[in-house]
Amino acid sequence: MKSIFLALALIATTAHAAEDTDNTPCDGIENDKQTLECATYNKTTAEQLLKDNYQGLLERMGSTYGSNKSQLADITARLKDAQQKWEKLRDADCAVDTFPAVNGTKAYAIQQNDCLARMSDERSEFLESIGQE
Repeated sequence: MKSIFLALALIATTAHAAEDTDNTPCDGIENDKQTLECATYNKTTAEQLLKDNYQGLLERMGSTYGSNKSQLADITARLKDAQQKWEKLRDADCAVDTFPAVNGTKAYAIQQNDCLARMSDERSEFLESIGQE
């Protein structure tokens, strides 16, 4: 019986410790400053995931087309061009999304970061889906 309680206590402690490592600036938001910190964190996290997924896509294409240098160069150029065009579209869409907030205000920064995070997450999913078997 003691071993069951000990095991349960160990599981509870491990679960609590795992929760503590997942703390983000988005936990327990109570004011505008914390909202901005959360939005910035979300944007940074989403942009890192986007970068990782783009790099993963390039690696998948390298594995798929590595034996054909011409095809690899072609798909790499297309991906780079598409990513650059997507970034311009993202920036234009986020300029619309943040209207009429005034640049330099917390409200603008929060909206801008939220938009960039949302669009980066969507793009990440798309990039991750390309070339999957």
